[in-house]
Amino acid sequence: MPLLSLRSNRRSIRHALALATSAAVLLLAGCGGKPDATPQTPSSAADAKTLHPQDWPEVRWPLAEDPALEKRIDALMAGMSVEQKVGQTVQGDIASMTPDDVRRYHIGSVLAGGNSDPGGKYDAPPSAWLTLADAYYEASMDPASGGPGIPIIFGIDAVHGQSNIVGATLFPHNIGLGATRNPDLMRQIGQVTAVETRTTGMEWTFAPTVAVPQDDRWGRTYEGYSESPEVVASFSGKVVEGLQGVPGQPGFLDGHHVIASVKHYAGDGGTTHGKDQGDTQVSEAVMRDVHAAGYPPAIQAGAQTVMASFNSFNGVAMHGHTPMLTDVLKGRMHFGGFVVGDWNGHGKVAGCSNDNCPASFNAGVDMLMAPDSWKGIYESNVAAVKAGVIPMARLDEAVRRILRVKLRLGLFEAGKPSTRPLGGKFELLGAPEHRAIARQAVRESLVLLKNQDGVLPLAPKQRVLVAGDGADDLGKQSGGWTLNWQGTGTKRADYPNADSIWDGLKQQVTAAGGSAELAVDGRYRTKPDVAVVVFGENPYAEFQGDIATLAYKPGDDSDLQLIKRLKAEGIKVVAVFLSGRPLWMNREINAADAFVAAWLPGSEGAGIADVLLRRADGSVQHDFKGTLSFSWPRTAVQYQNNVGQKDYDPQFAFGYGLRYADKGAWAPLLEDSGIRGEQGEAGVYFNKGKPSAGLAMRLSGIKQAEMPAVTFPAVLSDASLEVSAVDHKAQEDARRLQWSGSGKASMALVSSRALDLTRESNGDVQLLLTLRRTGALAGPLELGIGCGAGCEGRIDLAPTLAKVADGEWRTIGVPLKCFAAAGADLAKIERLPVLASSTVLDLSVSRIALGTGNDAQTLVACATR
Repeated sequence: MPLLSLRSNRRSIRHALALATSAAVLLLAGCGGKPDATPQTPSSAADAKTLHPQDWPEVRWPLAEDPALEKRIDALMAGMSVEQKVGQTVQGDIASMTPDDVRRYHIGSVLAGGNSDPGGKYDAPPSAWLTLADAYYEASMDPASGGPGIPIIFGIDAVHGQSNIVGATLFPHNIGLGATRNPDLMRQIGQVTAVETRTTGMEWTFAPTVAVPQDDRWGRTYEGYSESPEVVASFSGKVVEGLQGVPGQPGFLDGHHVIASVKHYAGDGGTTHGKDQGDTQVSEAVMRDVHAAGYPPAIQAGAQTVMASFNSFNGVAMHGHTPMLTDVLKGRMHFGGFVVGDWNGHGKVAGCSNDNCPASFNAGVDMLMAPDSWKGIYESNVAAVKAGVIPMARLDEAVRRILRVKLRLGLFEAGKPSTRPLGGKFELLGAPEHRAIARQAVRESLVLLKNQDGVLPLAPKQRVLVAGDGADDLGKQSGGWTLNWQGTGTKRADYPNADSIWDGLKQQVTAAGGSAELAVDGRYRTKPDVAVVVFGENPYAEFQGDIATLAYKPGDDSDLQLIKRLKAEGIKVVAVFLSGRPLWMNREINAADAFVAAWLPGSEGAGIADVLLRRADGSVQHDFKGTLSFSWPRTAVQYQNNVGQKDYDPQFAFGYGLRYADKGAWAPLLEDSGIRGEQGEAGVYFNKGKPSAGLAMRLSGIKQAEMPAVTFPAVLSDASLEVSAVDHKAQEDARRLQWSGSGKASMALVSSRALDLTRESNGDVQLLLTLRRTGALAGPLELGIGCGAGCEGRIDLAPTLAKVADGEWRTIGVPLKCFAAAGADLAKIERLPVLASSTVLDLSVSRIALGTGNDAQTLVACATR
C-alpha cells in the first residue's frame, strides 16, 4: 500500500504508524495539535458497503494450522446436533442465565456484565466468583446433557485490571496508560490482569480497547489509549501478548493467561459528535488508517477474539457489516479467532431485534452476546438454520472458530476453574509485586501542565493540606468499570489493597517529619504551607459519560472557588485533576500554582506522591514522564470531528508535558469557554431547583393545561396542584408539589426536542428521583414518561413511596425498561418525567436524573398500571 497522506480534522502532529508488517505507513500531516483539514465523508450508507479489502493491511496470523486440533474439531462436530452447534454461538449474562440453562441449551459462553455479580452483590467475595465459575463449567461438561461435553468460556470486563473483584489491582485507565508511551509496561499490565482474572475463574477478558477517540465528548474516551493511531497501534499487540502470552513461546494460552478481545471493531471512537453507539461517518481510508490501526498488531500477536462494535459505519451497523467483518477482518487480515458481539449489539442491525437476528450471524459475528435475550436468539437461530436462512456452512464455520479457541486454551483438559493452576489463589489479588507495576504506571502517566515558579516538587517536611473531593475517594480515582458498570456507590472497604491519593501523601509527608492534614472542603485546622487539591469528574461509563461540551462541571464552580480561596489565604496550591478526558479547565489552571493531569489512576494513588514530593534529602524521587496522549482544548466548544471544523488550536498539544527542568514564565490562559447560553449536565433533568437546559416545567389539571412553572409558588387555577420552593441541601434547591385532591393534576418536565433513551434502557439504566414524602399517602402516584399523543408509559410509585419514612429524603430508582413495558416508546421521549395524582399528596423533589441501581437507595419493581 502506498504512503498515504490524510488530513483529518482531529490530528495536527505528525503520527507515523507502521500498519501490520510495516506494509503501510500513515502520515497525518500538520502542526500544532489537531489535523488541519477534514476527512473525506462518504455520501451515503451504500459507500460503507463498497469496501476495498485489497487496500487494507494483510496481516500474518501467527498460528500455523494444527491438523491434530482440526481432527479433534471434526470429531466433536460430527456428534453435534443443530441445537448443540447453535448453543455454542450464544453468550448469556450470569444475571439471566443459570448453570442449568447452560446444561439444557449447550451454551458456549457466559459473561458477567458490568452490573452482574454472584448473588447480585457488587462486592461479592472472590470465592463467590470462583464457585460460580465452577458451576457453569460443570454444567457445560455434564454428560447428562446429551452433548459431547464442551467447556464453557467465561468472559468479563477486566479492563483496567480484574476490576470487578474486591481487592484486585486496579491499573490506570487506558487514557492514562497512553500518556506513559511505554509499550513494554502494557505487556506487564496484561500479564498481571491475566493472573488476577484466572484466580477468580474466568478465562476471557473483554480487553484491550483499541479505539482511537476523535471527540473527547465521547463517554468512553478514557478507554482509548490515545487520539493518535500510532500510539494505539504501538500498545495493542503488547497488551494482547501480556494477556495471552506470546505465540510460539512457552506459556502461550496456558493457565496463567486469558484470551483477549480486541474491541470495538471498528470506528467506535469516531462517531459523529462523540455520541456513544452512534454513526462513524468517515471514508474507508480514515476507517482503515485511523480507527482500525490497533487491529493488525493485535491480530499479528494472536488475539483470539475481536468484539464487534455498537456503532455504525456510514449508516450500516457494524454488527451486520459483512464487508468489514468477513471480507476485511477474516479475509484480508487473516484473523483466526472468533468474532463476538457486544451487549445486544445485534439488535441494532436493520430488520433485527434483540431476540432475532440471523443477519448479524450471517455477516460474520460468530458468537452473539445476548445477555438477557439469549433464549430468543438461541431459538430463532435454530429455526433460521433449519429454514436455510442461516446456511449450515456458516454455522459450522462459527462453531469451528469457537472450538479452536477453546482447544488452544486447553479448556477440555483444564478441569473446573478452582482446580486450575491459579484457581483460588486469592493472595495474588492486589499482590505487592502487582501493585508495584500499577504504581509505576501511575507515576509515568502523570502529565504536568503547569508549574509556576517551580512550586513542584514539594518538600515533604512542611505543613501539607490535602483537599478536594477526590483526595480520599478510591472510587473517584478509579473511575467507571470498577466493581460495577458505572463505578458508583462503592465504599472504602471495597478497596482493601489500595491507597488513596491522601494515603500516599500522608505516608510520605509524615515519614519525612512534615505534617499532613486532610480537609475535603479546605477548612484546615492549622494553616498549611502548601495545599494539594484533588478534584475532577465523578465515575461514569459508556453513554452515561457522553457530554455536550468540554466544559468541566458546567454550572458548578465549587472546585475553582476552593482553589481561589486557598490562594487568597496566601497558600500555594497544587491542583491534581482526575478525569477520563481532557476538559476545558483554563480558569482552574490559571488559579493554581501547578496543575497535574492525573487521569484515573486506580488503586495506587500513592504513585502521585512519588512524583509530587521530594525525598527527605531534597532530591527528586521521580520526575514527570507523561505526555498528553490527547490534545487539551483551548475552549469548551472546539469539537474535534465536526465536518468543516478548521485549524483546531489546542491549549496544550498532543505530546505536551513539562519536566521539572522546564522553566519559563507562565502566561495566563484565556477564560472564555466559548459556550453561549446555559448548558446542562448530561443525564440530569432536574437539579438545584430547576430543570436542565432544554427542559421546562409544566403543570396541568382538569381545567388548565401546560401552565409554565417558572416563578414560585406556581398554582393551577383550580388549586389542584401547587409547586413551591423548598430546601434540601441548599436554599430553595428543591420543589414541593402539593396536590389538593380536588382533581387529577400533573407536573411534567417537557423537552424542547425528542430524546432517544433506547441505548440507556438496553444498558439497564434507571430513572432516579431524589424525593421526600410529607404526611399520608392517600392514593396512587403516577410516574410516567410521555412520548407524544397516545404514547406513554406509567407506573404507580405509591407502593414504593409508602415504604419510605415520612419526611425522609430518598433516592428511588425505576428501570427505564419499566416504562417501555408500560407502553412508552423510548426512542422519542418528550416528557421526562410526569408526576400525576388525584389524591391529597405532599411530595418534594430535589433531583431527577439517569443512573444505575447502585445510585439508588430504593429500587422499584416493574409493576405497571
